[in-house]
Amino acid sequence: MPTARRTRTFAAPREAVWEVVRDPYHLPRWWPRAQRVESVGGDRWTLVLTTEKGRPVRADFRALESEKGRRRRFAQDVEGTPFARLLKESVTEIRLDPDEPGQTRVTIELAQKLRGVNRLGGFMFTRAGRRTLDEALERLGAAVGG
Repeated sequence: MPTARRTRTFAAPREAVWEVVRDPYHLPRWWPRAQRVESVGGDRWTLVLTTEKGRPVRADFRALESEKGRRRRFAQDVEGTPFARLLKESVTEIRLDPDEPGQTRVTIELAQKLRGVNRLGGFMFTRAGRRTLDEALERLGAAVGG
């Protein structure tokens, strides 16, 4: 299962970071290629992403678990979507740990189960995941002022 994990420490209190990562409506501020969020209800939402060619693509997500101020896990619903050609499952976890006073260490992990892709495909998914998470952390830092 390709898994990408990245960590960064921000000069922002954990509560400030949590306010941004817990709310799906904030995803366009920090998640790469996120254009807008629609249909937020309960533990589900739709994220409209932009392809490299500028086309919108909808991706549905559901929250799996959340520990207030510490951890959030969510999964993309892939069955019945164009993503199902490549993925069986895609789960993102965000962990917030206090570092020094006023600082927060953020770890984002993206775990994907592939469908019918060889080992080289797994390597490519991991590498692409790392790039996505690096960009997400950079944008998150700008969003929280850290």
